Amino acid sequence: MPKSRIRKKDDFTPPPAKTTNLKMNAGRGWVAPLMLAMFVIGLAWIVLYYVSEGDLPIKAMGNWNIVCGFGFIAVGFGVSTQWK
Repeated sequence: MPKSRIRKKDDFTPPPAKTTNLKMNAGRGWVAPLMLAMFVIGLAWIVLYYVSEGDLPIKAMGNWNIVCGFGFIAVGFGVSTQWK
C-alpha cells in the first residue's frame, strides 16, 4: 500500500503585539475628583453632625442631616459609574 505524503507544518510564529495608545480617563478627567469630593463631603457632613451633637451643619434639619450626608455619598457612587 502506498504511503501518503508527509506535509511539513510551518513553525508557529506569534502574531505581532498590538500597540494601542489608550489614555486613561480620556475626556473624563472630571470624574475621579468629583467622585472623591462627593465621598469626602458626605463623610464630613455626617461626622460634623455627630461631633457637634446636632448643631451643625444645619440645625433645623435635625436627623435629616444624616440623610443629606448619605445623599452626597450616593451621588459619589452615581458619578463613579462614569469612570472608565
